[in-house]
Amino acid sequence: MFLSLMDEKAEQQLTELLAADLDGGFTELVRVHGRSVYTFLLRVSGSRTEADDLGQDAFLRAYTALQGYDPERRRELKPRAWLLTIAANVWRNHVRTCTRRPALTGVPVEEAAGSWTDHRPGPEERAALSDDRRRLVSALLKLPEHQRMAVVLRHVMGMSYAEVAEVQGCPVGTAKAQVSRGLRSLRQLLDPEVPVLEEVTT
Repeated sequence: MFLSLMDEKAEQQLTELLAADLDGGFTELVRVHGRSVYTFLLRVSGSRTEADDLGQDAFLRAYTALQGYDPERRRELKPRAWLLTIAANVWRNHVRTCTRRPALTGVPVEEAAGSWTDHRPGPEERAALSDDRRRLVSALLKLPEHQRMAVVLRHVMGMSYAEVAEVQGCPVGTAKAQVSRGLRSLRQLLDPEVPVLEEVTT
């Protein structure tokens, strides 16, 4: 779950670029991590439109924050976790301002489910059949927000429990409990035959 040495080197190069050239570094930041931010927001919102809008808001906030950071602080960033923390906060703010619980706003479950698999190795591939994907996405959207975000961060984004805790702003034990409860709720919402993301203990 942790970044490979190659990923760590790429992240270090990115933060060095951010420290030396904010605009050039930010362009690279969006190129490297834009997909992760969009995927996270799509999974928690179930809406492509909301994921696009909230993603733009998240990157605007990120750029504004970076303008206030000195080069050393930019150099010490963990870009992916930092961006997903901003995206999670944007999502929480969005939920608080909605008069009703966000669902698949104007987007059928089938359409959102179609992008569940990113064609990369990952736990979501356990729900390979389209019908199972559709049901899994529908069930995921019924979870409480903190459980939904924890499950998405852990099993869709592939983050370690330490990274999930960092994004959620909670202790690692709490992050583990949120993931565990989220998975248990998913199992209760789905038929036993429907594959559910399996909990990994590392």
